[in-house]
Amino acid sequence: MREPADPGALLDWYDRHARAMPWRVGPATRRAGVRPDPYRIWLSEIMLQQTTVAAVRDYFVKFTTLWPRVTDLAAAEDAEVMAAWAGLGYYARARNLLKCARVVTSEHGGTFPADHATLLTLPGIGPYTAAAISAIAFDAPETVVDGNVERVMARLHDEHTPLPAAKPILTEMARSLTPQERPGDYAQAVMDLGATICTPRKPACGLCPWRPSCAAFVNGTATELPKKSPKKKKPVRLGIVYLARRIDGAWLLETRPDKGLLGGMLGWPGSDWSDAPVEDPPIRAEWKTLDAEARHTFTHFHLRLTVKTALVPMDRAPLRGTFLEPDAFDPEALPTVMRKAYNLART
Repeated sequence: MREPADPGALLDWYDRHARAMPWRVGPATRRAGVRPDPYRIWLSEIMLQQTTVAAVRDYFVKFTTLWPRVTDLAAAEDAEVMAAWAGLGYYARARNLLKCARVVTSEHGGTFPADHATLLTLPGIGPYTAAAISAIAFDAPETVVDGNVERVMARLHDEHTPLPAAKPILTEMARSLTPQERPGDYAQAVMDLGATICTPRKPACGLCPWRPSCAAFVNGTATELPKKSPKKKKPVRLGIVYLARRIDGAWLLETRPDKGLLGGMLGWPGSDWSDAPVEDPPIRAEWKTLDAEARHTFTHFHLRLTVKTALVPMDRAPLRGTFLEPDAFDPEALPTVMRKAYNLART
């Protein structure tokens, strides 16, 4: 007969094997009385949405160096924050990041509210993020469920309902195990277990502190779980981008509308993204079409951009956009798909 899963056993494992992260207060440091900074927890959780820990580390260090407190971030220029975010993707997160920082500063005195319900009222904070901040920053017994936790729960209970239909089932399983003591450490422990031991492929069951309780291990089904519904094929959208360079080296760029993909980001003027994009050059010029396309995949579709380039004289005024002087242009401040177009134009 399987033993019931013991949160204490997982916490003992976490005390020995917790991953070191720039936003985390490790178990030993926490025992010494150091409390996590809610600002750093919130910032890391927003950055980690749809992204890996490895991708986030450098961005987190950059942001907390530039803006060490939420009030610093709230006072930052929008363009500066969007440029610092460039390359991390899902740019609505960056816009909500600024909105949230400003609400926390103006309405909560620069201090994140400890109350879970109040956290849910802040821009960009949904159920998962509110639970993570509540548990990790304030040690409230909230249930934190990400992809790692879903995988651990599915295997622990040998649950074969496919995702996403299984989400409420797995969340309830996770809730039943959330302890009253050290819930913040426990939440991080389950996520660490999924990230390092109960991995999607080749889980290291021999090292797992919950192996005696794992139904999938007993039944030999661990590698099959969690089940997932078949993914729909992503459609392809087409577009055109125009890379105009003035003879002094300045590039013609524009800030995209706040709403929509890449909203608020600096980028190349271009067409709509559709099945049949319409030519819409931002300046009169002799445009050359590159042989290669800039290709990028978003959550719901693949994008293929035709790249057109032109060299224009100093006195030619653009129809839209602004020329950015060479010393002010940083391609690293562009979102990834725009940087791909730039790299093609340079080759």
